[in-house]
Amino acid sequence: MTQYKSDFLNILSARGFFHQASDMDGLDAKLSSGIQSAYIGYDPTGPSLHVGHLYTIMMLHWFQQCGHKPISLMGGGTALIPDPTLKDKTRPLLTPEAITSNIETIKNVFARFLKYGDGPTDALMVNNYDWLSKLDYIDFLRDIGMHFTINRMLTFDSVKLRLERELPMTFIEFNYMILQGYDFVELHRRYGTVLQMGGSDQWGNIINGVELGRRRDNVHLFGLTAPLLTTSSGAKMGKTEGGAVWLNADLTTPYDYWQYWRNVDDQDVGRLLKVFTTLPLDEIAKLETLQGVEVNEAKKILAFEATKLCHGEAAAHDAAETARKVFEEGIASDNLPTITLDQNIIAQGISVVELLRQAGLVESNGEARRLIQGNGARLNDTPLQDPAHIITLRDFDNGQSLKLSAGKKKHALVKIV
Repeated sequence: MTQYKSDFLNILSARGFFHQASDMDGLDAKLSSGIQSAYIGYDPTGPSLHVGHLYTIMMLHWFQQCGHKPISLMGGGTALIPDPTLKDKTRPLLTPEAITSNIETIKNVFARFLKYGDGPTDALMVNNYDWLSKLDYIDFLRDIGMHFTINRMLTFDSVKLRLERELPMTFIEFNYMILQGYDFVELHRRYGTVLQMGGSDQWGNIINGVELGRRRDNVHLFGLTAPLLTTSSGAKMGKTEGGAVWLNADLTTPYDYWQYWRNVDDQDVGRLLKVFTTLPLDEIAKLETLQGVEVNEAKKILAFEATKLCHGEAAAHDAAETARKVFEEGIASDNLPTITLDQNIIAQGISVVELLRQAGLVESNGEARRLIQGNGARLNDTPLQDPAHIITLRDFDNGQSLKLSAGKKKHALVKIV
């Protein structure tokens, strides 16, 4: 049963993306009146985006699928200053060169989820450095700064968090929210953009842009946010013991990406199928009825569909087949995460504790020792008993590779070069 005139808002509602909007009735009418433009901003503070960003990328994906024009805004300008949003400390400053490099590596991710081009509903990727770098400071303070009050800014959660904890907040961080609000106005002027979307933690920044558009240009802009996405245990989505789950294959391999989705909690499967795949809702509803061990089939579908979207169908098939061989047949595969070691190092011998850490299966040598002592580590599928074991050429199958395992779900290959 539809709730809105807009197909896009109905999809957001049905799939669990919707949290709040500045004017839902007005937005519904606007989206129903023809092709509209919406954007989400991403600060390129690292060489890749992660699963947390994918949440909002999927919002842009559905926006385009509903016949509208999405804009992925790269914060080449705002990344030069710290974003204080719900952070305990100031974000490290990045150089322009580092930001440019990050944008280049991030670009390919968006092309997997959005169709870019010159058509009326083709996506655009723009960089706010193009206009922020040209601003005159005095003119900006007079024309834009006058519309922001310290009184209002002090009410934002990002500011209150710092003040309540008696943590410093720099003047440059105050400027961040002004610049983000200005981005919205600039995008409306250039592309007619009427909607900014983002996570719920961005609500204050989004409303800044909505209000600035009304005060400065007398235009009606809209803001919409998605709820904070957490697991059933309350943990933030996209984080593992080993760190963030990246969208770039050189940082998180397609196999590890597949495994991340395969290992989600049973209670989260249905919700994540709605958010991170494009499967029809009636098909997802059937998968949500699975109970007991049958839930694992739903998890495999989630892992395959999510990996297919991010890395392509071939990579998804390879990851699924690798997992099948490892878990059902106990066979090592070249598609497992792999590290290579010089033959001279192996000839001299290397501690299995050190090798577990180098393979990324544990965070520290101490964790490796505890894993072995708890019978959780295996070498070529044989339980390791001695943390002092030294790996030599004898441990390598045919003198070429060996398989290390941490628990039942984490595996890696070690090869000789």
